Amino acid sequence: MKATPGVLPEVLVLEPRVFGDERGFFLESYNRRAFRELCGIEATFVQDNHSRSARNVLRGLHYQLKQAQGKLVRVVAGEVFDVAVDMRRSSPRYGRWMGLHISAENKRMVWIPEGFAHGFLALTESAEVLYKTTDYYAPEHERCVLWSDPELGIEWPLSGAPLVSEKDSRGVALKLAETFA
Repeated sequence: MKATPGVLPEVLVLEPRVFGDERGFFLESYNRRAFRELCGIEATFVQDNHSRSARNVLRGLHYQLKQAQGKLVRVVAGEVFDVAVDMRRSSPRYGRWMGLHISAENKRMVWIPEGFAHGFLALTESAEVLYKTTDYYAPEHERCVLWSDPELGIEWPLSGAPLVSEKDSRGVALKLAETFA
């Protein structure tokens, strides 16, 4: 596996070794020892999530203040534009974002540490995203930053208006968001 720091250096782009032939392929999507040795991260994952989204569905930008979650994200069908936003006020990169295309085809994964908001836009007819989390989902601690906040200036690869949940449409601007210290 190869790990490359992103524009936000705490966010890692992971590229697994893929063994393929005419029968298909094999890859190791997670190995605790390799993750620790390669990334220097001792993560204990407690929950796996699987979402399916139609084209142009935008989910996010989500984070939990308490029970903050590190996330290991990958796509098993289709393609998404995946986004992380630094929500740590003490960080020199507070409020900055990075986005990248991850897909079933390129097999990239993204490590998004605690202290970052996360969201994605489905770019294909449908997209299935799997992600491991380091803490349990806690709706009472979940927060949402508005995906279209001009202060963030995220350059979503949109063609028309996205399909957004009611909850995500009520996200708050970064300047009003509760953040990490």
